[in-house]
Amino acid sequence: MSMESKKTQKMVGEVISAKTAQTVKVKVASVKIHPKYKKRYVSTKYYLVHDEKGISKVGDKVELVSVRPISKLKRFAVNKILS
Repeated sequence: MSMESKKTQKMVGEVISAKTAQTVKVKVASVKIHPKYKKRYVSTKYYLVHDEKGISKVGDKVELVSVRPISKLKRFAVNKILS
């Protein structure tokens, strides 16, 4: 499901749960810098991601791509499995 356009958002994250059918929970970590103190810190966000074939397992590193809303909470799909 690689429907890419100019406004397509891509992220890389780790699968932390694959219990539901065609859905995986992915943890995406990003490094941010505090505006005043300039210290770097890791910010984590969790996304429910559509996995059409259901081939990703817990611990896999996956690339997410934004798609049209699939359900109330699913706005991303697995583009490819990196490792």
